[in-house]
Amino acid sequence: MKKIVRIENVGQTFDTKNGRFAALHDITLDIHEGECISLIGQAGCGKSTLLNLIAGLVRPTSGMLSCDGRAIAGPAPERAVVFQNPALLPWLTCFDNVYLAVERVFGQKEGKARLKQRTHDALALVGLTHAEIRFPHEISGGMKQRVGIARALSMQPRILLMDEPFGALDALTRANLQDELMKILAVTGSTMVMVTHDVDEAVLLSDRVVMLTNGPAATIGGVLEVDLARPRDRLTLADAPAFARARAAITQFMCAQQLRHAA
Repeated sequence: MKKIVRIENVGQTFDTKNGRFAALHDITLDIHEGECISLIGQAGCGKSTLLNLIAGLVRPTSGMLSCDGRAIAGPAPERAVVFQNPALLPWLTCFDNVYLAVERVFGQKEGKARLKQRTHDALALVGLTHAEIRFPHEISGGMKQRVGIARALSMQPRILLMDEPFGALDALTRANLQDELMKILAVTGSTMVMVTHDVDEAVLLSDRVVMLTNGPAATIGGVLEVDLARPRDRLTLADAPAFARARAAITQFMCAQQLRHAA
């Protein structure tokens, strides 16, 4: 597979009132086109910081990150971010919230008819055609997150970056959106990097799970290849030995990190 993102010897420190805090240390990782990666680890291990570095929302203290061979110097439509809070503008409809992103990316080179069609297509992809004219206060939390995903996908990004996008949802809604996300990624062929605390979610969605050690100065403690064929069905995988092995390996790593933290 073609390499799309390269992370080389990246470190990240922040200035705090208590002095310098080393969040990440010596992170090296290649992300390939079309693969799905989960970042997992204990709270405070720098998962979101690493995602923000890939997004270009922060600059690394040391090392470098590149996308398609070009240094990541800031945010760009090729790297779309979906946060836990979809942050929809409450005075705009679902359609208009997505249209804002479409217009921003394609408005200089395409007419309004094409921009509107892109918006319709993005909302259809997440199953929200029926809710285009609704306002955020008129839809559920799961539907709001679908709008956030549609907004990101409408920009046709090379890589979709997701920071615990389902963390605030109930278990059933979360499961439904996980299934929908797998279908969307199969259709679009997008590359995905997701931050998660959920071991089952990491195994279900990912081709590789990147496990981060405890902070401060967190680094990659291991990378697990998830040997499960696609498309994946959660009910079938529940009894699959490969799923159980992957789940056990990640859980063992997480428990070891928790014990080190307690010590």
